[in-house]
Amino acid sequence: MKVTLIKVSMLEGKGRDAMKPLIFAIFDAVTPADVTMEYLDERIEDLPDTIDSDVIALSVETFAAKRAYDLAEKYKTPHNRIVMGGFHPTALPEEALEHCDTVLVGDAEDTWPAYISDLKAGKAQRQYVSSHKQSLIRLDFNSPAFRSKKYNPIGLIQFSRGCKFHCDFCSVGSFYHCGVRQKDIQSVVDEIRAMKEKLIFFIDDNIFLNEASALALFDAIRPLKKKWACQISMDVAMNDRLLSAMKKSGCVLVLIGFESLSAENLKLMNKSANLHIGAYEKAIENIYRHKLMIYAAFVLGYDYDTRSSIDETLAFALKHNFAVANFNPLIPFPGTALYERLEAENKLIYNKWWLEPGYRYGDTAFYPERMSPDDLYEGCKHARFRFNSYANILKRLFRNPIHLSPFHAIMFLALNLISRKEIHRKQDKILGGQTKNSGV
Repeated sequence: MKVTLIKVSMLEGKGRDAMKPLIFAIFDAVTPADVTMEYLDERIEDLPDTIDSDVIALSVETFAAKRAYDLAEKYKTPHNRIVMGGFHPTALPEEALEHCDTVLVGDAEDTWPAYISDLKAGKAQRQYVSSHKQSLIRLDFNSPAFRSKKYNPIGLIQFSRGCKFHCDFCSVGSFYHCGVRQKDIQSVVDEIRAMKEKLIFFIDDNIFLNEASALALFDAIRPLKKKWACQISMDVAMNDRLLSAMKKSGCVLVLIGFESLSAENLKLMNKSANLHIGAYEKAIENIYRHKLMIYAAFVLGYDYDTRSSIDETLAFALKHNFAVANFNPLIPFPGTALYERLEAENKLIYNKWWLEPGYRYGDTAFYPERMSPDDLYEGCKHARFRFNSYANILKRLFRNPIHLSPFHAIMFLALNLISRKEIHRKQDKILGGQTKNSGV
């Protein structure tokens, strides 16, 4: 049996910011040895016109759903099976099943082996639902799944899966509704030790399930002398014990969701950690005191946002000289509390924006409360382009002493130049592009 796994891209063209996909390592670890695997990543390589495999599995995010459905039609033959998994098919399995033979809902660690076993026995089901209770296994990011593929030179690692918070715009809570699971620390150490990359990124939505496990992890990876980055919640920003342990173990950058400068918006988001911390300035000052760079993320378009508040958010990001910042228009992802609320309030511009012909990356998908959809679109685009102008990249580099150590400076420039290029490449591009049916 031969299987081809495709990581689907949301846009045509190759990107510069793609990192090794976790799903490749998972499939490589849990697929039986008698199954021949082929791995294709559309974000960095061209896909063939035809694929001669018994099973074609598509890893699908919501932004890439339209493209995935087009590829399913293109590659479907009377003799193969199309399988879909990932965040989008998990949120909308019935929609995905209109375009494929089988959907994997939730984690692949238990659904994929079950599907392969049933397929061999001639009794493959239409849907497999993960228990989300299996242990997180050790993964090999140097496996043949990644051979001859040119990814961003940042190693990926995952210590935990899920998040202890429940922000209403985030799809993580709906995907991992059974809580947070953590991998055995020794497995994490073994994975990092085997990595060739000098910089490691923890893709955990929040590795700080509790302080004890986080400190144990940092103590275990400190001897590896790797530089690393991670996502943190705002409560960690004021925890000197954790920040100190992070820095000593090699942390150089933290990605933190500020989301909004408005307390009213934070309440709507259910962003409890941000509300409890109070003034952001204290958190920023404390992170900088530990000589950590900040990657700031903002979500713009909640009910108390205006066109002026978007400009204020940009000014805030420039004032604090963040290493990187994302200015994301609020996107109602299916399966989230936000989507359900906007749908109930009749504020969705499109029933399914991810399938809307002509929908472009950066477009507004709903009617904001205090500005027009065009105001939100233009405000986010302006903030993205202005923050990442060459002049502001240089200003942020030299105005923050933390950015000027040799390793930090190289990392800062690499991240900003790639980010600038990708922002300009993606903005206003139609999701999915065009896919012609090959006639097979």
